[in-house]
Amino acid sequence: MNRRNLEIAILALLLPLLGVAEAQSPADALALEQQQRWPEAAQAWRIVTQRNPANAAAFASLGVDLARQQNYQDAAAAYRKALKLNPKLPGIQLNLGLAEFKQGHFSSAATAFRAALTADPSSSQARTLLGMSYYGAKNFYLALPYLEPAAKADPDNAELHQMLAQSCLEAKKGECALEQFGLLLQQSPDSAPTHVLMAQALYFLGRTSEAIAELEAAEKISPNQPGVHFELGYIYWRGEQFDDARKQFEKELAVDPNHAQALAYLGDIQWKMDHPDAALPLLQRATKVDKALRVAYLDLGAIYLAERNYKQAEPVILQAIKLDPNEPDGHYQLGRLYQVLGRRDEAEKELKTVRELQQKVVENPAARKTIEPTPASAADNK
Repeated sequence: MNRRNLEIAILALLLPLLGVAEAQSPADALALEQQQRWPEAAQAWRIVTQRNPANAAAFASLGVDLARQQNYQDAAAAYRKALKLNPKLPGIQLNLGLAEFKQGHFSSAATAFRAALTADPSSSQARTLLGMSYYGAKNFYLALPYLEPAAKADPDNAELHQMLAQSCLEAKKGECALEQFGLLLQQSPDSAPTHVLMAQALYFLGRTSEAIAELEAAEKISPNQPGVHFELGYIYWRGEQFDDARKQFEKELAVDPNHAQALAYLGDIQWKMDHPDAALPLLQRATKVDKALRVAYLDLGAIYLAERNYKQAEPVILQAIKLDPNEPDGHYQLGRLYQVLGRRDEAEKELKTVRELQQKVVENPAARKTIEPTPASAADNK
């Protein structure tokens, strides 16, 4: 190829790029969008915004074309710039919420969807997405008033009903959870995970035998369904049926050897059965997997105290107290430790805290811990 032909070939390759570089008007950008040339359209909008940094609509359009390429981070930045220039620009709060939602930024998404719903109270899309964002951010109580009408309006949407049911459960609204899981089981009677969640709702309502029946149904459908054996074991553990609980926790660990809660509660049983040598490695493994398991730290503290291993006892007892400072048992252990170490003032302070916490329960029985809405979430609250 001679030099002239090479120059022509290079020019042919550059022409499309030059065309984009020259696309400096909204009309050019819109024409590229009609051809679904999203990268070129986004570049065109960038040039428009560079020439006119006060053009809110151009930033909004840039955000749309970036979102079409799944570049949600830059899309969100463009939407925010558009809103800063014109807070009343229609539809942009909704788009911003979607960009944040798709990045898993649920709290930021909820803020945007709240603004979108304020701007248009009739928007069912904004209302549903706000509920889903609260759910994603684990603000289950806030999610309920938005998910309830959305699920009612779309009875066949299993995902929405699942979110609503889980939100009811986590918000300690057992009857609501029971109703929703019942609807889900009507749609999918062979869903082992739904049977497990139904069991959690029943257990929260104090219907223990029915909860066990649901878990047994889940086990029959899927013997290796994660969580089934732990949930059964937890119910037995709460009822002090330790032999039955131990068998279930061992089954759970056969499915998942690193199930932290099963390790912790199996270790707790071994400690209660006066087998500290068997309990210790289980509890230590549990705390390595999950550092928020209060029961494991509390039992480790008790074992170390019994073994006069005071150096290791103090940090685990302090961790148990940190996880729940309103429970007296950790303070009692720490008071005992300080007594043995001759730290009298510190011991008296801890034992005084024990008396105060116990008195609060006497004065207000409702303050006593009750069954948590889901056994799994309660596992660190011995």
